[in-house]
Amino acid sequence: MNIVIFTNTYTPHVGGVARSVEAFVTEYRKLGHRVLVVAPEFAGMPEDELDVVRIAAIQNFNATDFSVALPFHHKLSQILDKFKPDIIHSQHPFLLGMSALRTARYRKIPLVFTHHTLYERYTHYVPGDSQAMKHFAIALATRYANLCDQVIAPSESIADLLHQRGVSSPVAVIPTGVYLERFARGDGDRVRRQLGIPSDAVVIGHLGRLAPEKNLDVLSQAVAEAIGTHLKAHFLVVGVGPSEQSIRTIFKEAGVADRLHITGILQQQSLTDALHAMDVFAFASTSETQGMVVTEAMAAGLPVVAFDAPGVREVVVHEQNGMLLNQKTAQALATALGQLIDSPAKMTALSRGALHTAEGFAMSRSAAKALQCFRSVLNTVPAEPKTERDWEDVLAWIKAEWDILSSVAVAGTTAVSSSLFTDDKIATSKE
Repeated sequence: MNIVIFTNTYTPHVGGVARSVEAFVTEYRKLGHRVLVVAPEFAGMPEDELDVVRIAAIQNFNATDFSVALPFHHKLSQILDKFKPDIIHSQHPFLLGMSALRTARYRKIPLVFTHHTLYERYTHYVPGDSQAMKHFAIALATRYANLCDQVIAPSESIADLLHQRGVSSPVAVIPTGVYLERFARGDGDRVRRQLGIPSDAVVIGHLGRLAPEKNLDVLSQAVAEAIGTHLKAHFLVVGVGPSEQSIRTIFKEAGVADRLHITGILQQQSLTDALHAMDVFAFASTSETQGMVVTEAMAAGLPVVAFDAPGVREVVVHEQNGMLLNQKTAQALATALGQLIDSPAKMTALSRGALHTAEGFAMSRSAAKALQCFRSVLNTVPAEPKTERDWEDVLAWIKAEWDILSSVAVAGTTAVSSSLFTDDKIATSKE
């Protein structure tokens, strides 16, 4: 099978979508399939990449680590002619997602879309953010999904949400898997020595992009409170992002800055070693579509304390492999972490449950499900094929709505009536 993947994020960018795409590409190629990745340019990207087309992009958009792809690549059509794709897989409903849709329509081949992200939780990265922009993000993703032949949701929670919002295209649930062998063994003692963490300390850990949508202020307040009352506890954070200074400030104000350790980005064995330096994994995000870092932590044998939210509740089972909290407050999270620190036997039992859970998320299993989904799409003739007219209608809608939002932003208005978006099929996330 010849698969073309259009994605707005790819290596060396560190993020859930980029890591998901890289993992699936690796698995598909192992099984003998050809994969062409179409992605933006990023600073520090590899010089010699196999079957990757890089699109010129604006770097560090709006002071973030994201690249925004420009709409054209003059040789892409020729490359696709030579590649002869069987299926197009889009990872986003905008930017290169639009290019994926155009390509699929022009070449009359199926289009699959993975709904990785709750886009309304990320509108603060766009100038002119407002409640109207959040409605726009939901409506755009919903309309885009309905132009696709197949939608993939990373979790049951997101599949349910897409149906609530009016997605009528078929939806399959396929989480991004985890490479169990990568996380099985690590030298946690080495990491502790390097960071000055005592060997008998209880280490609360976190892994991920340090950004506001990850609810890191609440996480930091909770962990600072927990280690403030447990003198042998430390907090180990792996990642980078705009919220790093806020985390440091919270720990400084709580008087426990000396027990905060932020490593920056770690990859491969260094990442595994850091996870093995931890005893329990804390996670406060409510904006996930799947629990990628949660399953990775479990593959390293870490029980997880997290809020009950989409994507996470499919992985964390309360009192079996961690603690799933209905009350989404810093106090609730601090209390749960304290209970585990005070009960080594319980932590050990939950660690065994975490390892067992991770086995069900093996990357090879996820890739096999995705390939079967592709085959099903290729073997199915849609009853009502989506036409070029459908695409043109949505493109006109996007332009009209964006013009409205842009005008509002320029005028300095801080809110637009949600009555501009009257589709009662669009539901908000249930957490």
